[in-house]
Amino acid sequence: MFNAATIAEMLHDMHHYGFESGAVQFDWGYIQRSRDAYIARLNKIYDTNLSNSGVTKLIGRASLAKDADGNVEVIVSPSDDDSATNSSQQRNRAKHILIATGGAPTIPSGDASIKKYSITSDDFFELQSLPKKVVVVGAGYIAVELAGILQALGSDTSLVLRKEKALRNFDEILSEALDVEMQRQGISIFRNTKGVSRIKYNKSNGLKKIILNNGKVIKDVDVVIMAAGRSPLVDSLGLQDVGIQQKEGGYIDVNEYSETSVDRVYAVGDVCGNVELTPMAIAAGRRLADRLFSANPDHVHAKVSYENVPTVVFSHPPIGTIGLTENEAIEKYGEETVKVYSSKFSNMWYGPFQIEASEKPKTCMKLVCAGKNEQVVGLHVIGIAADELLQGFGVAMKMGATKADFDSTIAIHPTAAEELVTLFPWGLSSQETGAKVSPLNGNEAPEPDQ
Repeated sequence: MFNAATIAEMLHDMHHYGFESGAVQFDWGYIQRSRDAYIARLNKIYDTNLSNSGVTKLIGRASLAKDADGNVEVIVSPSDDDSATNSSQQRNRAKHILIATGGAPTIPSGDASIKKYSITSDDFFELQSLPKKVVVVGAGYIAVELAGILQALGSDTSLVLRKEKALRNFDEILSEALDVEMQRQGISIFRNTKGVSRIKYNKSNGLKKIILNNGKVIKDVDVVIMAAGRSPLVDSLGLQDVGIQQKEGGYIDVNEYSETSVDRVYAVGDVCGNVELTPMAIAAGRRLADRLFSANPDHVHAKVSYENVPTVVFSHPPIGTIGLTENEAIEKYGEETVKVYSSKFSNMWYGPFQIEASEKPKTCMKLVCAGKNEQVVGLHVIGIAADELLQGFGVAMKMGATKADFDSTIAIHPTAAEELVTLFPWGLSSQETGAKVSPLNGNEAPEPDQ
């Protein structure tokens, strides 16, 4: 859906490149069917991989319990029917048990009308048509992603925030730039609302009226999407029955090795609440498998790192971020040891646009460096292709790259990414490297160990 919205934006811009803007129709049903068919193919591939790997699937609802000897068992009921009898349940024992049930959207507590007349971010994928007018409630990455997609595809979109702006936990250069761009695109932002008070439904036309806690009202709304947070899917697992400790919000408490408070029971992914991203869960699972089952002695203490995790928000424009925000770096290292490099410019994409420079969307970049060696501890980008350029810089940061390392890298011109290796002032940082073999001052490239 992000790609569909990006194409819509390109169609909107194409006259700036000499293409005549004809009547182009968007078929929501077509992309929905194509998207769902693609997901079905992926599911089939994963299912085949499980079968080929000799994995036995137990279909049903799982919960944990202890047997007479105190061993943890996995109870599988054949359905979600709470009245399932003991005879219809299957009890399973294993040397190791991994909980990876993920999370689900939550609807804020309050008036019953909120849950009755709104949908969640998961339900977004079940919409049968593009809503004419939509309200998205939330300030996180899912909320801004959905708002950007719907606005680009033609919906009259409003974003409801409890406080002043979205993505408040991100570096200010990102949250502020996104705020400006969402308004430029036409998204109506309702700030400091303290959330939704109630929703009124008009039976005669099927439209809704949203009353906010600050008294503001949004009328004639087709769809209300609640994207105000997610919770771990653990309520039916019976964690307390077997002594598994949980943190605030219901998340499972694990140590650095993904171990719960119960021996040989582990948890990874969104149920832990550390970094709620799919690749993070995959990485945690891989490291756990290495430690438990690998014969390689290097894997005896294998664990995943939750530091310097590259993260992308598929907003419009996209955001790429890794490491500490400027404020976090100052709090951790002290203001006197932190140095910040930043840039704001119009991507070359907008070069031919015959509009005022101030009206062109801006790409914003920031390097947050710390210590005498100016190690890069934070990198933040918003703009075209921020999602694609981040991965390589993520590798550099994981290896301890410094500002001097960035400056020593030859720019790829013309690209937006080159800005990160030419940030002013260029070449004046302490000539210290985080590399195994220094790339500074024209040194030879490292050779692999023999």
